[in-house]
Amino acid sequence: MKTAISERAMAALESAPQGVRRAFYKQLRFLVQNLQHHSLRAKKYDETQDIWQARVTHDWRFYFTIDGDTYRIQNITSHPK
Repeated sequence: MKTAISERAMAALESAPQGVRRAFYKQLRFLVQNLQHHSLRAKKYDETQDIWQARVTHDWRFYFTIDGDTYRIQNITSHPK
């Protein structure tokens, strides 16, 4: 699988703390290897728009779609409690 990161996600990533950026790239590697990797806790977030959610850290999530053989990262946000 390949990945593509939207401009919105890149902007969010650039403004995120350094630890979150490092964790995101680690989790992205896991995503490419195995969508079911336990640390991702990936799940369908919005069935109608086919958006998935996965964990970056305990407090951050990233949202993506699957387009053929490409994971398209749409956004990265802090997770509301």
